[in-house]
Amino acid sequence: MSIIPLTITYWIIQYLFIFFSVPGKKIINIFYDTQSIKNIYIYQISIILEYLAGFILTILFLYFLGIIISNVFGKKLYLYFENMLNKIPFVSKVYKTVQNITDTISNQNNNSFQKVVIIQYPRKGLWTYAMVTGELKNSDNQEFYNLFVPTTPNPTSGYLIIVKKENVIETDISVDDGLSIIISGGMVSPESIDIK
Repeated sequence: MSIIPLTITYWIIQYLFIFFSVPGKKIINIFYDTQSIKNIYIYQISIILEYLAGFILTILFLYFLGIIISNVFGKKLYLYFENMLNKIPFVSKVYKTVQNITDTISNQNNNSFQKVVIIQYPRKGLWTYAMVTGELKNSDNQEFYNLFVPTTPNPTSGYLIIVKKENVIETDISVDDGLSIIISGGMVSPESIDIK
């Protein structure tokens, strides 16, 4: 079983490498045709170099595209295409979902989620993971947590609830690990947990 994650990781990296190589490889093929090479060894080496150069070209293109989009003209162009995508029925749903996921990941790096806790939700006797997004007090000076309870397997949707600190079980689970548990539907989880 331990070889499965390694195999899947290798397959994903190989797929991404080839995926990003193809656009640049097409440009290289305009100027350099490997099909005309007769020597099999030189041909194999040239194919590898062709994919490698294609990958580098594609990454450079994406890098410079990012620089262009980050300036004023690029932002206007980006907003124009974004508005156009939002008007296409099925494509807009896919785009918004991907955008929500990337926003969640980038917001996570900005400490929007402070820590992972466990609460009884949606009723007593049922336990779920929640992300602390803030703290507050009431007029009696009782302390509460603002909690985001994400849904599985898409953590970009969920519920905002306010819970007394005394009703929350603190954990030493990192935000990264907490999101992994939620996205995997509990398949990736700690070996023990302090629930009574």
